[in-house]
Amino acid sequence: MKRAIVIVLDGCGAGEAPDAPAFGDYDHPSTIKHVWEAVGGFDAPTLESIGFLDAGGIHRLGADATGRWGRLRELSMGKDSVTGHWEMMGVVTERPFPTYPNGFPADLIEEFEARIGTRILGNKAASGTAIIDELGPEHVKSGQPIVYTSADSVFQIATHEEVVPIERLYEMCRIAREICVPPNDVQRVIARPFVGEAGSFKRTERRQDFPLPAPPNLIDQIGGVFGIGVVPELFGGRGFLPVHRTQSNVEHTQMLWQALESDARFIFANFEDFDMLYGHRNDPVGFARALEAFDPVLRDLMARLTPDDLLIITADHGNDPTSPSTDHSREYVPVCVIGAGSGPLGDVEGMTAIGATVARHLGVDWSVGMPLSSP
Repeated sequence: MKRAIVIVLDGCGAGEAPDAPAFGDYDHPSTIKHVWEAVGGFDAPTLESIGFLDAGGIHRLGADATGRWGRLRELSMGKDSVTGHWEMMGVVTERPFPTYPNGFPADLIEEFEARIGTRILGNKAASGTAIIDELGPEHVKSGQPIVYTSADSVFQIATHEEVVPIERLYEMCRIAREICVPPNDVQRVIARPFVGEAGSFKRTERRQDFPLPAPPNLIDQIGGVFGIGVVPELFGGRGFLPVHRTQSNVEHTQMLWQALESDARFIFANFEDFDMLYGHRNDPVGFARALEAFDPVLRDLMARLTPDDLLIITADHGNDPTSPSTDHSREYVPVCVIGAGSGPLGDVEGMTAIGATVARHLGVDWSVGMPLSSP
């Protein structure tokens, strides 16, 4: 059975995109390269062997690599996980989703408060960890949820798990999703539960995403897709097998081994620790260590591939931890293809090339994008 595996290393950008200034990135982001430079290099021989480091601007291979490697330029008007994953599956978003650097409109917040039956705290753009530190004590006393946003199109709701039951938090997120309609059609509503005490609050791994419904895409065409991590949530679960939601790279790895034992023709995984734990927290050392930790996972995965397997390693956007910003960065993304020839690809227009390559490999009728593989 032919099988395709796409693994997204969340936030691992491969150099400033030509339109980066239009997305507020004026400091020349280059996530992989800048992490390498900040820590004096890191040990990732498998990633090096497939051209991942070369794609990121760290020239280690010359002309030799296992498979094909290069960079993809995102076409969609965004620099986040939803637009990135959607584009991989053939959906190019032509207008930016709304963002709220000064907080959400008063009428939207008033409607939300009326629907959930309580006032909220916050309503501003902020770092998720910083706003929990700032407003967490007041939330614990009042029970009022913390609502905030970021540079992305997100409506985030943070509550303490011992103050607001997790299902109640998810219910509030579903209400927010219902009322966030044009012109306030934020791309994602995100549940951000946390625990602990003042001075030591910590977000838990029961985050859940509530995105806008995905337009028709390659997932619908294939069906029965084995999604790992946040991937099924980004598509509203449509077209995916019902599997346990994993929340960290360690958990994703274990689910990946289960996926390989399944009958799924397409495995689509997101490993988000690079972005969530280190990119957003300006921690290049942690970012590098996470890449080193993923390297043996990739080595073991490649050892388990069959001649009928196609493996693609890529990213969804950048998140340069050496930048003063804690937000995503508009960058090319690396792409490494195992099982479809060898040699450099150069720069390719459109992350749609990933879906086109998967479709060709699986024999699915799909005409969106130019495949990275030969017929």
